Amino acid sequence: MTGRLFGTDGLRGQVNIHPMTPEVALRLGLAAGQYFRNGHKRHRVVIGKDTRLSGYIFENAMTSGFCAAGMDVFMVGPMPTPAISFLTKNMRADVGVVISASHNPYMDNGIKFFDGLGFKLPDYVENEISAKVMDPNTEWDYPTPESVGRARKIQDSPGRYIVYLKNSIPLDMTFDGLKIAVDCANGAAYRMAPLVFEELGATVFPIGIEPNGMNINRKVGSLYPQVVAEKVKEVGADIGIALDGDADRTIVVDETGKILDGDQIMAIVAKDMMERNELPGNTLVSTVMSNMALEVFMNDNNGQLLRTPVGDRYVVEAMRRKNLPFGGEQSGHLIFLDHSTTGDGILAALQLIRIMIEKDKPLSSLSRLLEPFPQELINVHVKKKIPFDEVPQITTAVVEAEKRLAGTGRVLLRYSGTESVARVMVEGKEHSLVESTANDLADLIRETLR
Repeated sequence: MTGRLFGTDGLRGQVNIHPMTPEVALRLGLAAGQYFRNGHKRHRVVIGKDTRLSGYIFENAMTSGFCAAGMDVFMVGPMPTPAISFLTKNMRADVGVVISASHNPYMDNGIKFFDGLGFKLPDYVENEISAKVMDPNTEWDYPTPESVGRARKIQDSPGRYIVYLKNSIPLDMTFDGLKIAVDCANGAAYRMAPLVFEELGATVFPIGIEPNGMNINRKVGSLYPQVVAEKVKEVGADIGIALDGDADRTIVVDETGKILDGDQIMAIVAKDMMERNELPGNTLVSTVMSNMALEVFMNDNNGQLLRTPVGDRYVVEAMRRKNLPFGGEQSGHLIFLDHSTTGDGILAALQLIRIMIEKDKPLSSLSRLLEPFPQELINVHVKKKIPFDEVPQITTAVVEAEKRLAGTGRVLLRYSGTESVARVMVEGKEHSLVESTANDLADLIRETLR
């Protein structure tokens, strides 16, 4: 086994093809167990998953590895990624594990870790764990027979998480009279998300709540927001919420059926926080993928947008360094650091509805704060991820493209951290120019990196 295991959001790949194999999962359990086991006390790990059929494979393999490394395992079953972050801290565990491939189809799966405080692991920790897994000569520090770990299932985890979510909004606030359409993507939140909104008093119209192990994200969820948009129009809902397979992000739909992305939600939340003097330095954290319009919006409101590499963990790292409470991604990962240590789709929806209620305005009115610049994103499958600055044809084309945009747009090329894909993103004020520029760059990458 060679190469780096982890991408921008943990380990991910097709089931039973390296690196998503039972052997790698077992060794990950051993390596992470050895890393986080210190001292003589009992050590704990919380393991959760989404609704993929293959979750059983990796849950059992990792449980074996952790127990063999001397850690007690608490299996909580299908739970959203942010719920595992919360439970890891809440249960005083040393580490948390999520078995999920997020928005990917069922034939993929993934593994990501949280530390004892509920934060995703930094690169250097992932690299140390990865090195032990990939080295065939690793000698495992096995504990004595009486010190191996135990495994048990925890039944009350959903209730704990639901209470935590409801406590994120004022105790005297209810959702009485609201109609909410929520698409759970046949994923990890299929039981909990409707319950949260129902318990707060809303009338809920759920979609994607019948997982069968193979229909997660299949034409439902945050990748298909038009599904919940149709439901909003059909039932006259006040808001539509589309979660992804592990419910760590959300895309929302206003009462007219218009789809809003993470940038538009961030503008609404940031404006509310600035009005409350709850956003230090009026600084919002997001990634290089966020629309230029969000940057202009923050500047127009005497604020600033701090950009990070793609990946919500990089957003969180910047927020922690700068002591900032709010940030997110255009894709719908939104982090409210006063409440959560990672992106949480349900929590983000609750905060947005809170603002709607407190301002007594429909979502369509609030969303007028931000009108995104035209943006074109094209995914190009590649055989090798050669650094773009090492390919002269590409660097020359980027320079020429930026000249054509004449300071009113930008070009961003990057590789996916989880797939063999080059992402071409172009945005600017003129849609036809943005579209043609993106297509030209995508065609060039196909020709040069095929």
